[in-house]
Amino acid sequence: DGEGIPIEERDGSEIAEGFGVRTVPEGVPLFNPAFDVTPHVLISAIVTEEGVLRPPFDAGIRGLRV
Repeated sequence: DGEGIPIEERDGSEIAEGFGVRTVPEGVPLFNPAFDVTPHVLISAIVTEEGVLRPPFDAGIRGLRV
């Protein structure tokens, strides 16, 4: 379920600035997690360079070139 996975919080400047230009007003609270944990029931496909995998994922993942 992902409850035990610690989520790294990245610096807000990574999303408040682009190419050295601030795009978010000063003082706006920012939340910038490095990743999220998506419940498996919400995943309908996995998109890769090899193509789109659909359930059951185990068979498709085994077929990927590594």
